Amino acid sequence: MTSPYGLHRVREPEGVLPQQAWRLDPDPTPGADEVVVDVERLNLDAASFRQLREEHGDGAAVRAAVLGIVAERGKMQNPVTGSGGMLLGTVRAVGPDSPLGLAVGDRIATLVSLTLTPLRITDGLANWDGTSEQVPCAGTAVLFGRSIAAKLPGDLPDGLALSVLDVCGAPALTARVVRRKHAELGRAPRVCVLGGGGKSGSLSLAAARRAGAGELVALVPFQREADAVREAGLADEIVIADARNPVEVANAVGKQADVTVVCVDVPGCEHGAVLATADGGTVIFFSMATSFAAAALGAEGLAADVEMLVGNGFVPGHADYALDLVRTEAGVRALFEAREPAAADS
Repeated sequence: MTSPYGLHRVREPEGVLPQQAWRLDPDPTPGADEVVVDVERLNLDAASFRQLREEHGDGAAVRAAVLGIVAERGKMQNPVTGSGGMLLGTVRAVGPDSPLGLAVGDRIATLVSLTLTPLRITDGLANWDGTSEQVPCAGTAVLFGRSIAAKLPGDLPDGLALSVLDVCGAPALTARVVRRKHAELGRAPRVCVLGGGGKSGSLSLAAARRAGAGELVALVPFQREADAVREAGLADEIVIADARNPVEVANAVGKQADVTVVCVDVPGCEHGAVLATADGGTVIFFSMATSFAAAALGAEGLAADVEMLVGNGFVPGHADYALDLVRTEAGVRALFEAREPAAADS
C-alpha cells in the first residue's frame, strides 16, 4: 500500500518521512497514487552546488560526487547542506489513484525538493561538465500523492522556466509579507534584499515592488552585480557589502528595513540580516545555507524584536506568480539569462 507522503519509499531508517530518510527506493514502477517521470534535467540548489564546487574543485569531481550521492541515497540530497534542488522531465506513467492531474507525455518541473524525490540516474551524467547548477541527465524520478509539479509553459525556454520554478516560493512569500506589513504600518514598507542580484533575490525585489514596497534596497557582494541590478531597474538603492559581515551590512544598508529578505547562498548571513531590520520588522530566510539556531540566538543576543520566517518554498499559486514576473519584468528576465546563458536558448 502506498502512502501519499512517500513513506513506503523509505528504506533507511524506517519510520521517517522521505526528506529525513538516508535512503529511498527509486524503483520506477509506479504505485497507485504515484507518477513516474523520465528526467531530462536537474537543477541543483545554489547552496548545494556552491558547496560541491568548493569541496571538489573541478567539474569531473563534482559530477562524480553527484553520481555517488544519488547512487547511495536514491535521491539527490547534499550530505553537507542537506539540500537538493528540483528537476524537469516528461511524465512516463501515472498511477490510477494519482491526484496530481498529470498525464503521460506532460512535460513538467517538480516543485518539491530532490531531497525527498526518489531518483535514478542512468546515463552517468555524460552530458554534464559539472560546472553549472543545471544538470542535463537521463533517469527516472517518482512523485507521491502529496507532491507538487507544474506543467512547463510553452512560451518560455525550458532552462529559463526551470531556473524560475526552482526559486518560485521566494517572490510569492515576499509579496505576502510586504502586503501584510504595508497594512500593519499604514505606509509602504522599506524592503532590503540580501543577494538582490541572484535568482530568488531579483524575483523578490520585483515581487516586493509589485506588492507595494516603498524604498527597495538591494545588497550585493560585487560591483558587477550592482551594475546588473541597477541596469535592470529593480531597486532604489544598491549597496555593496559582504553579507557575512554584520557590521558591514548594517553600515551599508543604513536606515533599517521593515522587511529583510535573505537570498544569499553562503552561510553566516543571519546576524547581518537581523541588524538590517528595524524592531517590529520581519526577516525572511530563503537560503538553504541559513543556520536557524544562529538566527534565533543572534537576534536574542542583539535584543532585536524581529519576526523571523523560514521560506518553505510553497505558497499557493507561487509557480504562476514567479513565471508572470519573468514574463512581465524585462530586467528580471535579463538577470536570469545572464546568470544561466543556457536558460535563454534551451
